Parts: sequence; structure tokens; C-alpha cells
Amino acid sequence: MQTQNPFFDDMARMMSGAMGVASGMREEMEQRLRQMMENATSRMDLVSREEFEAVKAMAVKAREENEALAKRVAELESALKAKPAARSAPKKTAAKSSTKSGATRSRKASTAKTAGSTGSGSGGSGPANEA
Repeated sequence: MQTQNPFFDDMARMMSGAMGVASGMREEMEQRLRQMMENATSRMDLVSREEFEAVKAMAVKAREENEALAKRVAELESALKAKPAARSAPKKTAAKSSTKSGATRSRKASTAKTAGSTGSGSGGSGPANEA
């Protein structure tokens, strides 16, 4: 902008130079402030956005797996409560062992029977000597 007064021309040049310096100072201040903030955050031991998102995804997956396992445990517990016959299974095993002891008794009786016929045994008053 040209004026006829050299004073205003000088003033305009000085202002435009000051604006250039002010804009350079603003950029320098922003850069300096950014550097100070980065130093402060690095001392705080903060995580980056990527790390945060990765851990967040892992937590969501772990929660889903935990809920699935809790559901499965509940199903298995309800199935266990629905089958009372499975709890009486040890009693059947006890019955089998009593039959085994009955079989052992019959073997002892047959052994006594054989021993009675050879003359060595209980002496004559027993089921082994009746036959």
C-alpha cells in the first residue's frame, strides 16, 4: 500500500515485520510448549493409544471367555443336579463287593466240603458233611 507520507510507509513496513516476528515467536512457543508437554507425559509413564486399544481388546476377549466358562459351569452343575442316579453309583459298587464276599464264602464252603470228605475238617455237623 503506497501513501504519500513516508512516515506511514515506514510504519506499515515495521508492522509487517513485527507481524512476521510475532508469528515466528508463536510457532516457537507452540513448539516449546509441545516439547514440555511430551517431557511431562513421558515422566508420567502413560501408555500410547495403540497400547491402550490392544489391552482393551484383550480385556473384552477375556471377559467374553469368562462369561462363556461361567455359563458352561452353570450348565454342568444343573446337569449334575438333574442326575441323582449318578450319585447312587457308589452304592452299586458296594453291592458288587458284597457279592464278591458271598462268592468267597461259597468257595470256603466248597473247600470245607472237600476237606470234610478227606477226613480233616470241622467234625461232622455242618453243611459240608451233609452231602
